[in-house]
Amino acid sequence: MNLHIRVFTIGTLAKAAGVSTPTIRYYEEIGLLPPAHRTAGGQRSYDDDDLGRLTFIKQCRDFGFGIDQVRVLLDLSVSSSRDCTETRDIAQRHLDEVREKLAELRLLERRLEGFVTRCNVACAGGPGQDCVIFKDMVAPAKGGCCG
Repeated sequence: MNLHIRVFTIGTLAKAAGVSTPTIRYYEEIGLLPPAHRTAGGQRSYDDDDLGRLTFIKQCRDFGFGIDQVRVLLDLSVSSSRDCTETRDIAQRHLDEVREKLAELRLLERRLEGFVTRCNVACAGGPGQDCVIFKDMVAPAKGGCCG
C-alpha cells in the first residue's frame, strides 16, 4: 500500500494544473480554493486534493463557466444530498448561452465577409476614404445584433 502523499509548492501546483501562481492566490482569496497549509517557513503547501480541485476549477473556467457557476459546481461535486440534475441544468443553460453566442458570431462573420468582398470588388487599391467598408459601416445593420 502506497501512503506517499505528494506535496506541492505554489509553483509546482500551478505548473501541474496549468494555471499561474497569481490565479491560485486569487482562487484562495475568493474561496474557490481553501487557504493553503503553510510550512514552518511560511510557504504555501498543497496536496493532491488541492491539485484535483484546482484542475476542476480550471476545466470549468476553460468551458467558460463564471466564478459563481464554478462555486455552485464545486459544491455539487462534493454533495451527496443534492441531485445531479442541478449540474446538468447549469451545463444546459451554459450550452444554450454558448450556442446563442455562436449564432451571433456566425452572423458577424457573414457581415464582415460581405464587407471584405465588396471592398475587393468595388474599391481595393483606391483611396482609403473611398472604401465601401466605411459606407457599409455607417449603414444601419439589418437583422439584429450584427447583421
